[in-house]
Amino acid sequence: MGTTRFGTVLTAMVTPFAPDGAVDFDVAAQVARFLVDEGSDGLVVAGSTGEGSSLSDEEKLELFRCVVEAVNVPVIAGTTSANTSESVALTSRVHETGVAGVLATTPEYSRPSQRGISAHLAAIAGSTKLPIMLYDIPVRTGRKIASATTIDLVRHNPNIAALKDASGDLVSAAHTKAVLGDDLDLYSGDDSLLLPFLSIGATGIVSVAAHWACREFVALVRCVEKGDFVKAQMYNERLAPSYTFESSDAYPNPLPAKAALRALGLGVGQCRLPLGEADETLDAAAAEVVASLRAQRG
Repeated sequence: MGTTRFGTVLTAMVTPFAPDGAVDFDVAAQVARFLVDEGSDGLVVAGSTGEGSSLSDEEKLELFRCVVEAVNVPVIAGTTSANTSESVALTSRVHETGVAGVLATTPEYSRPSQRGISAHLAAIAGSTKLPIMLYDIPVRTGRKIASATTIDLVRHNPNIAALKDASGDLVSAAHTKAVLGDDLDLYSGDDSLLLPFLSIGATGIVSVAAHWACREFVALVRCVEKGDFVKAQMYNERLAPSYTFESSDAYPNPLPAKAALRALGLGVGQCRLPLGEADETLDAAAAEVVASLRAQRG
């Protein structure tokens, strides 16, 4: 199933906000500890679920320090945007915060060619000695990292160590993993595709629903490691309502994740614009999803 530089079940952590909209660092530390206690091997901070595009560089740096100090698992820092020079500048500073690695996302909006994507990600990798996790999520960025591009990047940049693949393209992911083997840790970036990703050699997952369902994700991975695919399928079916809940047109990620944490008693607050605030309908649905899942644990 691959190596585990960062762990097998990682949570893409939300960023808590106070009522005035400021980052609530005390609650961030509390959430980080909760996620680790629930079984997260690592945390991805200030990624898309962490509303990284709505955070300033200084907020990100302080958030990285806060989470690193709160937990004893690898923390991966979301440092990149579509602006290559700004991404390089921030990435070059994050080693001071104690993070274990960097999440480098395909540049959004500009829709560069594969050559442009490669040059952007290589510049980020060259700005730090920290290991890099590439993040391929074309639904947000408008471009997919081609398998050939990933293979070339890994071969020419020794610190590119992992890929969070949220493209939904299992054929491409399987080819990339087959070519690179243990040189690349492959992670499913879609919760609902964890089981098939594990079957093609993925290390694990970077998950949204692990905010409230980490134990089930850990159990699913352990079942696959033991070759018990029948039980793994049972856990996958148990997780299905969470897959549906975690994002929708009406309530895009991370609105549902924050609602779930509120249902668990964690004061993560609301999302910043442009996501904005949730409503009572979402909070009620979150309470139901969380309660149902916990009831099934017995």
